[in-house]
Amino acid sequence: MAFTAADVKNLREMTGVGMMDCKKALAASDGDIDKAIEFLREKGLAASAKKADRIAAEGMAYAGVIDGMGVVVEVNAETDFVGKNEKFVDFVKGVAATVAANKPADLDALMACKYAGSDRTVTEQQQEMVLVIGENIKVRRFAFFTEGVSVPYIHAGGKIGVLVNLEVSGGIDATEIGKDVAMQIAALNPRFWDKSQVTQDVLDEEKKIMMVQMANDPKMASKPEQVREKIVVGKLNKFYAENCLLQQEFVKDNSMSVEKYIASAAKALGGTVTFKDAVRFEKGEGIEKKQEDFAAEIASMVKG
Repeated sequence: MAFTAADVKNLREMTGVGMMDCKKALAASDGDIDKAIEFLREKGLAASAKKADRIAAEGMAYAGVIDGMGVVVEVNAETDFVGKNEKFVDFVKGVAATVAANKPADLDALMACKYAGSDRTVTEQQQEMVLVIGENIKVRRFAFFTEGVSVPYIHAGGKIGVLVNLEVSGGIDATEIGKDVAMQIAALNPRFWDKSQVTQDVLDEEKKIMMVQMANDPKMASKPEQVREKIVVGKLNKFYAENCLLQQEFVKDNSMSVEKYIASAAKALGGTVTFKDAVRFEKGEGIEKKQEDFAAEIASMVKG
């Protein structure tokens, strides 16, 4: 499979590896991006497959507790300016209130619900907002928790919305614990909540890459396979600590894991807290952003 300069640039953005090494990786992988990433990781050049930071849409991610129910939503707009518009923010909060009132099964069901405090459906209210604001506005996704104690956190005015769900006993207020955990999730975006969620195929892939890395290292290659296997086990513990929320170092106190922080903070309050689940929405993640060439646009307008 052939590859282009754009493929080389894309691979570089995804891995942070130099242009020439990306070119070699693509050549060795017949232009397959995923195989090229694996090739670079095996060579020890790419620590992990970083996703390209091309966050596309603007708008807002919002999390809140409404009538005891935790809700998180994302609503997109075309520009960052609209994301700060008071009418737009009110619309987003209204969408969250509609979710809390109706507990819809999916996005289609939500769009058919009566928008909170209105006779219009969410679809109709969304269309009205497009007319009022003058931009394309779209409710993208939502999630909610009906059980346990939910703690919301909104980062950077709606860039990231996190909703943490806890099981709390002993009559304690776990708001601060939940917020600390939510801030950790917002900052580090862990792949898994707990190491028990890491699937065997993920572990097998990590082990394979680690073994190839050691085989490519002259110092490690000479060691017996049993020794290399033990080193892999140690490296997997590091993988858990980097990728699993509860096993991560707690950002506010790196002497303990998040799991230990939750337990000790709850004990100090005279109760117990168990992390159950969480949702993290980052505004526009996974949507291809339109690249505007303003210089070319202005030039064309002048010629016209």
